[in-house]
Amino acid sequence: MRILVQSKDPSARGTTEAEIVMATAVGFFTDTTLCIGCKACEVACHQWNALPATNGGVVPLSGLSYDNTVSLSDVNWRHVTFVEDFSPDRSRTNWLMLSDVCKHCVNAPCLEVCPTGSIVRTEFDTVYINEPVCNGCRDCIAACPFGVIQVSATKHIAQKCTFCYDRLQNSLTPACAQACPTKSILFGPIEGLRQHAAQRVETLHTQGLPQARLYGADDKILGGLNAFFLLMDTPETYGLPAEVVPKVPSRLLWPSSLKAMAASIALAVGAFLAFGRRRDRVKSASSPAAPGA
Repeated sequence: MRILVQSKDPSARGTTEAEIVMATAVGFFTDTTLCIGCKACEVACHQWNALPATNGGVVPLSGLSYDNTVSLSDVNWRHVTFVEDFSPDRSRTNWLMLSDVCKHCVNAPCLEVCPTGSIVRTEFDTVYINEPVCNGCRDCIAACPFGVIQVSATKHIAQKCTFCYDRLQNSLTPACAQACPTKSILFGPIEGLRQHAAQRVETLHTQGLPQARLYGADDKILGGLNAFFLLMDTPETYGLPAEVVPKVPSRLLWPSSLKAMAASIALAVGAFLAFGRRRDRVKSASSPAAPGA
């Protein structure tokens, strides 16, 4: 994709047009039907990004199946969720697994609320935290509807998946997708991934699995998720919100503006009526008394 921007050329007078070449937008498509819960993605993410172990490596058993990572955190940028879904009589079970990650939203709430400009959108259409600019204010944590971002206990700045930005700059596949042995995590141009995902859902439907569905592939959730999923149950089953309502300034702009306008009109009407009543009192007080009064 090519765009034209206006820029100042110090060697020439006036404004000139400079051409910037944007890279192809990329994403992750995670097919949960292929995930075997091996956690190779978690390990690869830790190794490539040199993330420290939780509590120095002393991690108590959570009791949540094989999930001892429990959630995304400042040191866990990938998290494999295990869901043991039993029937009421426990005669049948469905074991679901999902490798969760930052969604790199098209309309990212964290990016909108960041006061320092630390959170930026890269040329690959991914969302990246520029660590030296982060002041640790935590506004992004409150804005993220997926609970992705956390503040590092040692660095005191926001941390999340970088989409292996350094690898993308060198035409390399992100570490998690590279390590996935079943290709549950697919990486590539986002449009191609969406087409592949739609075909995969159709295939599963023809195989007698009507519950297969995509999450975040369209623009209904924050304009689309650049890391989207194929699910075999409701989003809530996997710990994902079915409806996403971010707390960002842009969503409150028009309601706040209308309230301010209504308050201003009410104030003006009140002032006008008060001035009219005062004028009537002054006029009445200054009028000469009637003869014989």
